[in-house]
Amino acid sequence: MIGMARERRLAEIFVEVADSLVEDFDVIDLLQRLSARCVELLDVSAAGILLVDAHGELQIIAASDEHTRLLELFALQHDQGPCVECYRTGAARTNIDLARAEATADWSRFAARARETGYTTTHAIPLRLRSRTVGALNLFQTTPHRLGDDDIALAQALADVATIAILQQRTLEQSHVENSQLETALTSRVLIEQVKGVLAERWDASVDDAFAAFRSYARARHLRLSDLAAQIISGAFDTTAIPAPAPVRPEERSG
Repeated sequence: MIGMARERRLAEIFVEVADSLVEDFDVIDLLQRLSARCVELLDVSAAGILLVDAHGELQIIAASDEHTRLLELFALQHDQGPCVECYRTGAARTNIDLARAEATADWSRFAARARETGYTTTHAIPLRLRSRTVGALNLFQTTPHRLGDDDIALAQALADVATIAILQQRTLEQSHVENSQLETALTSRVLIEQVKGVLAERWDASVDDAFAAFRSYARARHLRLSDLAAQIISGAFDTTAIPAPAPVRPEERSG
């Protein structure tokens, strides 16, 4: 996507984000959309967003697909990877060749797992406002082309939008409110991950397809993802009301 078409799409995305920044907006859905928009605008294959919780621990909050979410979980479990490093330093790292040992020396296990997933290049962009860093945006490519300065600047702009969405400007100086918002989002994400697994198994569908169907149903009815997830987990919601995606064909199953 280049030229005027890209600029027009970018403007639409920022309007979409601005429209979402209302009281009691669904931060998880917004960040999920932002991760998908990164893939759309930046010519990358996948994106993930990590946030720090009230205890200073990074958590995965959004990912453009399930493979990337699992890779980010691997990074967190082993406390290594470009996003972990980016959060701790507050500095971006871009155009990292995952096959170059000297570039990935501090997180070789993550690099090996990323290559197994099919990625050749990665980028880590801080989620920061002024001197405060609350997480990181990770971008992955399956083809070894460099992102130019304009693309990196756009990635940082999208990360900045995500940061504003998380903190909400009116609460920037109220750390207890920030922690409450982050904790709520992270707790909600746990429920949503449970529902993704439940629906995927129930429908015999991929996790990504199950999540897409779940989100589509919630957004069409103006329901918060976390609220719908809680109803499903508690048994208060009949999941047959959600249109099921097509089942996974045998040749598409992993392993």
